[in-house]
Amino acid sequence: MLFPEDFLHYIWKFRLFERADLKTTEDDSLEIYSAGLHNSDSGPDFHNARIKIGDTVWAGNVEVHLSSSDWKKHGHSGDGSYNNVILHVVYRDDEPLVLPNGRRVPTLVLQDRIPDDLYGRYHKLIFGEKTIIPCEANIGSVDSMTLQNWLTRVLVERLEKRSAAVTTALELNRGDWEETFYQFLAANFGFKTNALPFELLAKSLPQNILAKHKNNPTQVEALIFGQAGFLEQEFKDAYPQKLKIEYTFLRQKYKLTPVDNHLWKFMRLRPANFPTIRLAQFAALVLQSNHLFSKLLEIKDVKVLKGLFTDVKVNTYWENHYRFDQESAPSAKQMGEASVNILLLNTLALFLFSYGKHNGLQYFISRSLALLEFLPHEDNKIVEDFSTLGVKIKNAFESQALLELKNNYCNYKKCLQCGIGNKILRYA
Repeated sequence: MLFPEDFLHYIWKFRLFERADLKTTEDDSLEIYSAGLHNSDSGPDFHNARIKIGDTVWAGNVEVHLSSSDWKKHGHSGDGSYNNVILHVVYRDDEPLVLPNGRRVPTLVLQDRIPDDLYGRYHKLIFGEKTIIPCEANIGSVDSMTLQNWLTRVLVERLEKRSAAVTTALELNRGDWEETFYQFLAANFGFKTNALPFELLAKSLPQNILAKHKNNPTQVEALIFGQAGFLEQEFKDAYPQKLKIEYTFLRQKYKLTPVDNHLWKFMRLRPANFPTIRLAQFAALVLQSNHLFSKLLEIKDVKVLKGLFTDVKVNTYWENHYRFDQESAPSAKQMGEASVNILLLNTLALFLFSYGKHNGLQYFISRSLALLEFLPHEDNKIVEDFSTLGVKIKNAFESQALLELKNNYCNYKKCLQCGIGNKILRYA
């Protein structure tokens, strides 16, 4: 048989071996009361196992290896944390295990106890030819409860990992949730193409400066377009001329340094997604919403949340412009529903989760997950692939979970750590 040590961990954890008439290599009878808790950190592989060997019930740790000689190869002989191992579980026994204190560790050999059909399913899952994911032939038939339970777990894993960036930014902003949210919202306003310059813009233009000019739309727009580096040249239209005059004064007043204008990308974007239009929408949102994050924490109705973004009034100059000094056919420049859904998914859902986790408030974590259940799923290659395999994807909750599943489990063939893979291995 060909398999890694992880497979033997899996066999022991779920006791998927022939358990009749178990004996140690010393011919002592063996009965397993508890296989122990799987340890993902350093130290023995399983903690707090309970095992009866002969007439004695032992409580302690279990170490698992492909060969008993791996104990020495892995450097456990001089490590005191392995002194309380009560059982050594191996596939093959090629060397008796004796600790430095002279104690011989009981050993269980599984070489002739692993069912052939289980190994066959594992080998096919891990080493078989696949085009999308290892379990592509089986995932469509996995029961909905198993699928939903595992997708919930990996979605939480995804949000927890993404929350680490929020925590780091929150520390840099001295615990200011409003400023941190403003920075992340700005980055997501740029979507993938212009996320970096939008983020730099927000970090170079703190909210407290914008708040001082809330009652003057021209000055807020001047600050945003000026800091974005779009007011450096000469203009023929009155509107950008006015913005430039305002920004020249405000830049000096606040000692501002604009973002390098060359960072902004227009190529391969539809005009409605040009950074100038996104900046105009962002300015309109800033003008409309004071203490936006606090507002969003209070609003439970998703339709009302969406309205905060879709109802913003962009300066009328942009009704017939996509760039300064370049007139175009008239068109509405309000944010579309698809863009708003992406902002809610990538910013608000993340911040509700992060806020709840940071403050120990399950209510906001639950609201984050509920928001993702309400939002439609994304349209991308991964979602399309899972749909092709028979997985029905109803909302962003499921599509986000599938992104995590594909990128951090399927791509690395971590089927033994996956609830779906476990189900297929045991019951396919």
